[in-house]
Amino acid sequence: MPRGRWTCRHDDDPVTIPESSETVFVVDDDPNVLKALERLLRQADWNVETFESAESFLARPRHPGSGCLVLDVNLPGLDGLELQRRQSESGAALPIVFLTGRGDIPMSVRAIKAGAVDFLTKPVETESLIRAIRAAFDQEAVERVAQSAPLELRQRFETLTPREREVLAALAAGRLNKQIASDLGIVEQTVKFHRARIMERMQAKTVAELMHIAARLGVDLGMARAGEPSSSPGKPRKGP
Repeated sequence: MPRGRWTCRHDDDPVTIPESSETVFVVDDDPNVLKALERLLRQADWNVETFESAESFLARPRHPGSGCLVLDVNLPGLDGLELQRRQSESGAALPIVFLTGRGDIPMSVRAIKAGAVDFLTKPVETESLIRAIRAAFDQEAVERVAQSAPLELRQRFETLTPREREVLAALAAGRLNKQIASDLGIVEQTVKFHRARIMERMQAKTVAELMHIAARLGVDLGMARAGEPSSSPGKPRKGP
């Protein structure tokens, strides 16, 4: 991987720094990048561990707490995409924010399809990186709740009205607001109102988080009409 001077670019606007005890794992073969990112992320009040190779990261003991992986794509030996694949197969995958100095669109699409939270190019803006890491921790929190407390998720789902369940099912199917409005015979503004209520009741901060919860509950159109998840919480649906 070609080396060169690398720094974080700061936006004109001040960055809101999160208060957190979460750990960010940074994997990059450039010591200067590791040093810059470690300093930045510690200032952002995250715990930070750095690694110069994917192999050294894999050699560490499994992290029991909340974590996020900031990962360079172009690493010597095991590269970032292969590390992502191994993490996924191990069942111990951390949410990943990719960084690269020479990525391309097919590479970014592959990473996102495999579950990466974001794919950023160097030099990266401080606010963009912090926002992506926050989103990664938000995603991890949703997945952790879905895995550890299916009953709680079911109880939240049961607070939804029949109409809200229909809207949730349509969102889970990838329908746009205007399409949902047409399907249900209501106006688009009403769909937006229902969506906001659904996110509030399901305690989802973003639509992406809501989709994770819906997938965990096995939400589909048949469920919406019957008023029940199509599969038991804790047992994700099989198939596409």
